[in-house]
Amino acid sequence: MSVCKHEKINWRNKKEKMNKHLNHLEKKLCHEKDFIWNQEKSKAADFISKIEGKSKNLKEMKEHLQTVTTNSSKLQSFLSVHKIEQQVHQCQRYVENLEKDERVKEVDIKIKQNDEIETIQSKLESLDSLGEVIVVETNVVMNIGTGVRREAQVESREQSNINNMTVNIDTEIAIDTASYISDMICLMDGRVIVVEHLGEVNILTSDGKPQLTISGEAWSIFNMENETVTKVITLENVCWGLSFSNNSLAVGLFDDEICIIDLEGNTLKSIQVESLSDLENLVYRNDRVIYSDLNGKAVYCYDGLGKQIWRYTQELSEPEGLCTDTYGNIIVTDCRSQRIIVISKDGQESKVLMSFQENELNSPMCVCFINNESSGVICYTYGKFLAKFNLSRG
Repeated sequence: MSVCKHEKINWRNKKEKMNKHLNHLEKKLCHEKDFIWNQEKSKAADFISKIEGKSKNLKEMKEHLQTVTTNSSKLQSFLSVHKIEQQVHQCQRYVENLEKDERVKEVDIKIKQNDEIETIQSKLESLDSLGEVIVVETNVVMNIGTGVRREAQVESREQSNINNMTVNIDTEIAIDTASYISDMICLMDGRVIVVEHLGEVNILTSDGKPQLTISGEAWSIFNMENETVTKVITLENVCWGLSFSNNSLAVGLFDDEICIIDLEGNTLKSIQVESLSDLENLVYRNDRVIYSDLNGKAVYCYDGLGKQIWRYTQELSEPEGLCTDTYGNIIVTDCRSQRIIVISKDGQESKVLMSFQENELNSPMCVCFINNESSGVICYTYGKFLAKFNLSRG
């Protein structure tokens, strides 16, 4: 059995963090440049002050020399001139030593770029994708009876009529997850896989106990038995919602494309769709793709050729998770209104199956059926509870 899971990454937060860090480095470099410039300017000012002092002394000696030679006796003139010669000699040595003085240089402040920036930029430009798709494989226990007990599932008007459908909560199970839940799926043996938003993938037993935690980026085919990566599928764009059917994957790319690929990563078809939200929740079944548009307050249905079959908007305020039953009816969690709604397979009718406004459990996020489709599991947005429900059609 193959179980397909996808963990979405909030790239906007990552880009904001990178931009914030780059802005911080830029400000740091500018402050360092200003500090060094002020140091060099202070050195130059001190040196100029000393030169001006020497120039003033020479001017005073020149004036003193004129006075001595004009108004003094020969002896006094001789002694004064000798003293002035010594002072001039000192000034001359000072000027000669200026050639070796490091202060007598032209200063130009330049900023040298860190070579690692070019390396990082080159690595970013060489990326072919921001994400990959994961298929998780796990062995399941199958209870196979010797007698033929299961009747053939025949679609009838009575069974597919959504007006005959009712849902009751059977069991509420507390679970221990760290954050917002982004996806969930039920295994045939009753276990549940819960994906934490930007966190871990947790496999829970049927009573909510943690059995296995998968850390890291959920973008590869992962063999649950020997814990090795068996296949990596690279996509050109960021992938969001993920659904598995007939050995192929439907992958939501941003808000306008659903890509159908095989398990080797080959693109089978690309469906251009309409949505005001990222394609986070979708179901691929019988060559039809059904997805929820949270911001557009709608649920859409497209065929494999990319034609929109229907669009449902009534009674929806914030549609999130969804799944389909055997007859093609769609079960939707409407998070803001705290309701579970069923939409007929033709998109023409709907019915509120459950409301959580009078229940301490609220904000339903994900919903999925257990094997026989007479029961299922609802997961709440902040991942503190699972609710098992029973579905009846009569």
